[in-house]
Parts: sequence; structure tokens; C-alpha cells
Amino acid sequence: MNGARSLIRTLTAHGVDTCFMNPGTSEMHFVAALDDEPGMHGVLALFEGVATGAADGYARVAGRPASTLLHLGPGLGNGLANLHNARRAHSPVVNIVGDHALSHRPYDAQLQSDIATVARNVSRFVRTTESTEQVGADARDTLAAAFGPPGAVATLILPADVSWSEGGVPVDASGGVGTGPGGGTAPDQDVLEAAAAALRSGERCAVFIGGRACSGPLLDAVADLATSTGAELLCETFPAKLERGAGRPPVERLGYLAEFAMMRLDGIRHLILLDGKSPVSFFAYPGKPSDLVPTGCTVHPVAGPGDDLPGAVDALADLVGATAGAAPRQQAERPAPATGALSAQTVCQTLGALLPEGAVVSDEGNTSGLFAPGATAGAPPHDWLCLTGGAIGQGLPVAVGAAVADRSRRVVALEADGSALYTIQAWWTMAREGLDVTTVILNNHSYAVLNMELDRVGAAEPGPRARDMLDLGRPDIGFVPLAQGLGLHAARAETTEQFADELGRALATPGPSVVEAVIPSLL
Repeated sequence: MNGARSLIRTLTAHGVDTCFMNPGTSEMHFVAALDDEPGMHGVLALFEGVATGAADGYARVAGRPASTLLHLGPGLGNGLANLHNARRAHSPVVNIVGDHALSHRPYDAQLQSDIATVARNVSRFVRTTESTEQVGADARDTLAAAFGPPGAVATLILPADVSWSEGGVPVDASGGVGTGPGGGTAPDQDVLEAAAAALRSGERCAVFIGGRACSGPLLDAVADLATSTGAELLCETFPAKLERGAGRPPVERLGYLAEFAMMRLDGIRHLILLDGKSPVSFFAYPGKPSDLVPTGCTVHPVAGPGDDLPGAVDALADLVGATAGAAPRQQAERPAPATGALSAQTVCQTLGALLPEGAVVSDEGNTSGLFAPGATAGAPPHDWLCLTGGAIGQGLPVAVGAAVADRSRRVVALEADGSALYTIQAWWTMAREGLDVTTVILNNHSYAVLNMELDRVGAAEPGPRARDMLDLGRPDIGFVPLAQGLGLHAARAETTEQFADELGRALATPGPSVVEAVIPSLL
């Protein structure tokens, strides 16, 4: 058995059965091994940023890692932005990067680079396999690092001759690695008791959640905890996955703009962190604070991403006497069908009226998606995946991964026009895999969020040349022919009625499709 086959067998033995890939010469033995190892599903991407973003989306929906296969340092570099987002989401990702053969290293070939240095920017664990016999064990250690807790990007660098040589030894799952995240550091008793005292004090408190606390039984438990103590329930601006909709506890996301976040937090005396990071401004602005915690507010870091969150929540609930089932649940309600001129608001209203039960929304709508959370709050239960690391170009690849992870669910990619262009190759993978993904392109012909930031950072009064750098016209981009050329059904809507008809048709039709909504900018 060569090294490549031992690697794939180790991955599949530990539950990793999907690899999003954009391979090159050094990875050909891994590719060839797919025919001998049917337990691994290879998903081809035309660009490495699609492969890495898809692995992130897969992990968020499946709750376990996929692998990627990337070609040398330049291939890893091409995928780095979405690995950054995966790192911020604490998504478990097994990143396999091919390297030149050990025997080829002394010659400094054209594609040779310091892969480990690039990988360390986004990976909690980086290892280069130096012998074929060690591939299985190194893969096991990489898997353990990816699973966490917390979930993480873990990178295994695989030289070509290590991959092609005989002598590989796969490692099975008898050691327990690959069964999913669990355990973590036990909560600090002093921090728990201080948080409990704050919740019982009668002072204004907020339970601030992120990560694992935003879904499943943990979301129910933290909502009950907040309601039982009179605390407010808030979550991170961009959670990795938030379960929402009818029957689920309503959770308010903290606003993106620092000014709005500060207004929302003003007067809170205690902030209880449950897998959430203490809020900070996304950028520095002249004359404005970076730390958004109000003066006089005490932060209680009860449990972070590497901690035993279920244990911490249970312990805190016991200390304050929380009542199971105390939290209200979102009532089922949909907005009325939208009418009038097509706009960001009517697009989001229509989405709320039509969103199917069990949908997964990959949200990279940016400024034009502002109304979507409110319009879908009472829609049937669904999951909302956010832009965790702020590196745009995530929405379409994450939608690919989410759809591969669970083919029974409809995925909606709510996508700004500028962001879509970063990784539009994802549409080809959707078509190739026959994925049930509906992309809504919010086309306002502008990097609208950057127009807003240009004003907010105080960079003087922008003139026509500055504004021109944020304009996506001249020429206008034809999203419909682009989508059709990549194998998708696509339609353009210029009225609200057209959009409702096309979105309804797309959501009811198997396979991937694109609905382009031509709207004015909000800014």
C-alpha cells in the first residue's frame, strides 16, 4: 500500500469521507487512489478558494470535518481567505497540501515554497510527513487537532514521494479520534460563581453566545438560562451557524456597526460569555474605541471555544436555578408577499415568504442583505451561516459544502454581487454535483459596504476617482450568462413580481439555479 492509500484509509476510518480538491502533479497519487478507496468522495473545484470554503460549509452543517487537497504553496495561498473564515468559525478542516518529493527539494524548482509558514497563518496544527510508514499516524494526529475542541484547520503537508512509495500503514479509529468534538477544559469554579452571582444580582446582564451555543440543545439551554434570570440574550454578529425560525429561541445578533453595537450594549453591567468572544469593533476608526464593552461592565468568560461548554452551561443553570423550557419560542409567521419596485427590502421580504423548512442560508448579502434576518425570523426552522472571518468570497463555496453535507436540504446562497465574483467558480461545482442550491444575487452594481466604510473612516470627502474604485459598472456584469455558462439555470428579475416567480420556481426545482435581483444600492 502506498502512502496516498494509507492516508485515505485513515481518513475514512475516522469518518472523513469527503475531499474538496484542486489537485496538481504532486497530488496525483492521492487522486489515483480514489478509484481503489470508494469510501472517499472527491469533489472537484475550479479554484482552491472554493475547495477551502466548501470544507468550511461542510463542517458547519455536518458537524465533522471534510478534507481538502491543494497543490503546493501557491494552491494553499489561493485558498487562504476561506481557511481564515474557517479558522474564525472553529470549523474542523483537514487540509492536505501536496509538496515536492523529498528528493526534489535540493533543486529549488519553480513551485517550491515554504508551505508550513503559509499554513501556520490559518492552522492550529501543521505537520510535514517525512516517511511513507508515518503517513497514517500523522493523519491521525492531524484529525485529532482538527476535531478539537475547539474545531480547527489542521494541515498535513505530503511530499510526492512519500505519497507514491510503498509501505503505508493506515490507522483505524480504535483510539477514539474522529468521533466528533467533545470534552474540553472544565469551567473555572470561581468564574462560574461570579457569573451566577451577577445573574442573581438584579443588575442588567446579557448572556453573549457564539459557536456551539447557537444551535441544538445548547441553544435551548442558554435561552432558558437567560429567561430564568431576566438576562438579555445576544449572539456574535457573525455566528458560524445559528439555528433560527419558528419554534426556536429568538436570538438577537449584535450589530455590525460599532456605533450601533455600543448603543445596544450601553447600560449592561455584566456580560456572560458562552462560546462568544468579548465584542470588539471590526476595524479601527478615528476617535472611536475598539473595545465595545461599556465602561463599568464586567465580562465573565465562563466558557470559550476550547472549554467544556455543555458542562459550563449545566453548572451555571444549576447555580441560578434555571427552568428548562422557560425561554419563549419564535412564533410561526411569514411576511406578506412583497409588491412594488424591486429593492433589497422586497427581495428579503420575498425570501421570508418562500423560504422552505429545513433550509440552510449561506449569508453573504452584505449591505443588501440587511433586511433578511428580520424577514425570515418566523419562517420555518432553518440554519443561518455567516461570514465569520470577514474575508469575502465565502458565500458560494460555503453553500457548496453545506449542500454536500446534507443533500436532503435546500441551500440558499444570499449573495452580494461583488462578493460573488471572488469565487463564482463555485457555480460549476454546484452543477457538476447536482446540488440543490439556489443563489440569490443582490446586484446593486457596487461594493456598497466599502462605500459606507469610505465615509466612516474619515478619509476626506471622496471624489469621483475614489468612488469609481468601488463601482461595479462600466461594464455591467452579466450574471445570468455567467451562470448559464457554468451549467446552471439562471434568470434575471427587475420587478418584485418577477423575483417572486423566479425564486419560487428555483426553490421548487431540483438542482442549482441563480436568480439575479437588480436593485438600487442602499447607500
